Amino acid sequence: MENKTARFTVLMDPLKKQAFEQLCAAQDLTPSQVTRQLIREYLEKHNVSLADIHSVANPQVKR
Repeated sequence: MENKTARFTVLMDPLKKQAFEQLCAAQDLTPSQVTRQLIREYLEKHNVSLADIHSVANPQVKR
């Protein structure tokens, strides 16, 4: 797991939020755990290596 954490706020439809939270609970996972996994998979899919990111404000995406 990462050493430091940062808050990530997402605005979404309340019904989707409720469905997401219920599904997470049914799988014995927290919404944060699932969200972190989705972000890791998205970065991997787009070949973004955290070691290559020198500036959080301007990440370089490999294409």
